[in-house]
Amino acid sequence: MSDTTGGELIARMLKAEGVDVVFGIIDGTYFGFYSALKREGIRLITPRHEASGAHAAAAYARLTGRLGVCMASNGPGVANILPGLVVEEAEGNRVLCITSARRTGTMYPLRTGTYQGFDQSAVIGAFAKWSRAVPSFDRVGELLRAALRECWNGRPGVVHLDVPENVMNGKVAATVGIQPPAAYRRTVPQAVDPAQVEAAADILLRAAMPVIHAGSGVLHAQAFDELRAVAELLEAPVTTSWSARGVMREDSPLAIPMTHVKLNSIVRCDADAALILGSRLGETDWWGKPPYWRTPSEQPTVQVDIDDRMLGANKPVQVAVHADVGVFLRALLVRLEARKGEQSLAIRRERLKKYRVDIGRYQAKLDQPLTTSGTPMHPAHAATICDRLFPAETPFIADGGNTAVWAMFYHKVRTPGRMLSTFKMGMLGAGMGQALGAAIATPDVPVCCIIGDGAAGMHPQEIETAVRHKMRIIWLVLCDRQWGMVKINQSFALRPLKMLLRKRLAPDENLWADLGDIDFAKVAQAMGAHAERVGNAEDLANAVSRALSAGGPAVIHVDVDPVAHMWAPGLVHFKAMHQEPKGK
Repeated sequence: MSDTTGGELIARMLKAEGVDVVFGIIDGTYFGFYSALKREGIRLITPRHEASGAHAAAAYARLTGRLGVCMASNGPGVANILPGLVVEEAEGNRVLCITSARRTGTMYPLRTGTYQGFDQSAVIGAFAKWSRAVPSFDRVGELLRAALRECWNGRPGVVHLDVPENVMNGKVAATVGIQPPAAYRRTVPQAVDPAQVEAAADILLRAAMPVIHAGSGVLHAQAFDELRAVAELLEAPVTTSWSARGVMREDSPLAIPMTHVKLNSIVRCDADAALILGSRLGETDWWGKPPYWRTPSEQPTVQVDIDDRMLGANKPVQVAVHADVGVFLRALLVRLEARKGEQSLAIRRERLKKYRVDIGRYQAKLDQPLTTSGTPMHPAHAATICDRLFPAETPFIADGGNTAVWAMFYHKVRTPGRMLSTFKMGMLGAGMGQALGAAIATPDVPVCCIIGDGAAGMHPQEIETAVRHKMRIIWLVLCDRQWGMVKINQSFALRPLKMLLRKRLAPDENLWADLGDIDFAKVAQAMGAHAERVGNAEDLANAVSRALSAGGPAVIHVDVDPVAHMWAPGLVHFKAMHQEPKGK
């Protein structure tokens, strides 16, 4: 028996779970926790804002397939981390958040007039996957084990444990045994029913042209090789949800990148069978409905998800498989290999050739702005230059409104699982924190983040975090000095004919859509990072090369043409997505 704090018990249990890094800002209310992290050999990465810690933990989890852990102190610290947790729950990333609370006796229920107190567990529990408050030291181990079970059970999301400061820091004479994870949770992926695998194989082999639609469940299962192998055996095109972009190399002849929006709808309507992997078929998937998908009666569907609440939720299915996507794909691969030769490939090959022609035609249209060389720069150059100069394994982050669209449409995924954004929430500023987590997850390669000036202005202080922790991150801040995505929609609402004819309104015709100039190069230099300001494609390419050679964090301020930047590709589809599909 020895004196132990609640925080020390938490740190030891996280160590047993294989946690090696935590993201968060220190505070006396959980000294017992973060001081124990150091003794247990767990790194603490301290951002300048708690929300960035949540985004960093989520990016780390998404890139590694491991648990991302963040922390926040009671009251204002928890209030600061809330936006990050809301986003990462929506994005479906595996994040455990440990927070401190005021001492027992003032919380749960909250005592009137308590300083820095609010019902943290209830507020986070209103949107998170799971949230509990620890009432006493003897419940710490029990409730943390419950939290860890939830982290690995079903669809990933945010799990929260709230611990009073006197429990976190107070020493208790106790004998505490640390159980291995297998003693309290499932540690192997969820199995699959062989009969369902056979039924799925039947549907896919009988089809003239099946389609595989991959969601982020493939990413969380790290099942990139299994997806590629099944697609190649079936010779089936692969579409993805927005959040699963990058689960397959986009130079594969089977990949239908999500940026080819019209072609995605054609492929899904051509298919007379569908295999849905780890996707809810939500709004950005057009709810799985016509006219963007073939009618359910004409398209027998197999849906596989770790969360059985998602099965058939938006699209009727013939085979509803409650299993880990990776386990299912490995089992399906065995059956397809055994039945090789049963499928008819003529129609599949013919249509795949047609799809490649369509992709090439649209790509040629996208490439047209790349012939420009003016100052300020056309935004199409940014991602193209980065793809040419960064390693294929580089995590690529897109943040902002139109900036994220330009980055998405001109970036090509070359290594599965290295694409990051906030696909479900479009959260401005999250990329600053995501870059921190990506740098910890992939220390051997530089991180590339293309971010708008509006988004970068929300958390620019994380540049200093990268400097302090010696992270190799290069931020390209595309500066058009306006809320571009808002401005183009507003301009059409105000004067549609003039916008069609002149592409922009006069400066006094828009409403509060313009921003002042921030020299992000000077901001970054003041924080100790390598920094440059450029305005054309040639200078940007040279600046990126110098930033890569610098070996540490860097910021490149890129002045972009504000008119060209407003007219981002695919915005018409983005607007249409928000309308209910007209099909049956």
